[in-house]
Amino acid sequence: MLEVLFCSLVTILPDYLYRRYGQGKRWGNEITLYSVWYELRWGITGCVLLTVSLITVVFYYHPSTTNVTSFYRTVPVLPETGGRVDEIFVSLNQEVTAGQPLFRLDSSLQEASLKSAQQRVKEIDAQILVAQADLATADGNIAAAEGSYKQAVDELATKEELRARNADVVNSREIDKLQNIVDSRQGALDAAKADKAALETKVNSLLPAQRDSALAQVAEAQAVLDKMTIYAGIDGVLEQFTLKNGDYVNPMLRPAGLIVPHSGTVTTFEAGFGQISSQVIKVGMTGEITCASRPFTVIPMVVVDVQRVISSGQLRQTDVLMDPAAVRQPGSLTVYMQPRYEGGTEGIPPGSTCSANVYSDFHDELESDKDMGTLTRISLHVIDTVALVHAILLRAQAIQLPIFSLVLSGGH
Repeated sequence: MLEVLFCSLVTILPDYLYRRYGQGKRWGNEITLYSVWYELRWGITGCVLLTVSLITVVFYYHPSTTNVTSFYRTVPVLPETGGRVDEIFVSLNQEVTAGQPLFRLDSSLQEASLKSAQQRVKEIDAQILVAQADLATADGNIAAAEGSYKQAVDELATKEELRARNADVVNSREIDKLQNIVDSRQGALDAAKADKAALETKVNSLLPAQRDSALAQVAEAQAVLDKMTIYAGIDGVLEQFTLKNGDYVNPMLRPAGLIVPHSGTVTTFEAGFGQISSQVIKVGMTGEITCASRPFTVIPMVVVDVQRVISSGQLRQTDVLMDPAAVRQPGSLTVYMQPRYEGGTEGIPPGSTCSANVYSDFHDELESDKDMGTLTRISLHVIDTVALVHAILLRAQAIQLPIFSLVLSGGH
């Protein structure tokens, strides 16, 4: 409407003034409701063409969008394993801190596993004590075997000495018998030493290794038991937390709730502009936004980044070939905007819906390029000037929004 009114001042109005005062045609006589379309045809045609051109220039060089918001993240409350809720420590909308327990799942099975692992450690400790006692017994057996072996050796030596002096005193059969006894007792001594070595290996290596393995099982069982209590990972406010004792929670199918992290003043807004604006919107451009959560306010912004891809072209690997015809939504050019002045967006809650304009500015180009043609210079001046149209529209929208929301839409 503003464009039509402005264009009519330089097209229809001069045409009417020429017909009225130049040709003497009067309204109601020569110019009527039926003849006005013919009498003012040049002005009306010029107004239409100029209006379309003006709107095109305004919307192309000074893009606008109503798809502006400040995104924020939420953290789902999920257990690492599924289970039934046994105890709840917090309530809905409660502020929580990182590490604070939220709820506990039924852990009877995990407690039993932990107790079994602890009993295994005690059992191995008892085995170590028994093996140490057996080691003392093995020392006694070795001492007894050494005594018997020494006695047999001494007796054999005595018999051999007697036989050497007088062969008739000791016969060879008795010597052979004593030699067999010595060999037998030597074997018993070696067996006793081998038993001691086996016991030493058991006490020093096998049982400690088994104990370490049992302690690892205890630690594993304790870790699984600890996972039955779910803690807050970050500071924030607990939302959509409606758990009751006996509810089943599953990490894949049913989260327990959401934690919304604490956030200060919103500093970044994401705006979705039409793809036709991709050649116009650049980092550093000036913009403005107005939000429903802060009516009657227009906030100066600056473009800090432009997403380099369009989300509608995102490809996800599947077993089906991608068909471009399947992309129904054209997708938007995502632009990141921040307030030009510190504290400009203070009081706007995250997730607010806003409208935004960005404005092309050729002032620096006009000042730096002294060789620019006259027609080009005039065109750039016009482009910079018509930004005022969009600025007026944004302010009108900021004024009308509360009225439409509270009165005309029945939102009250």
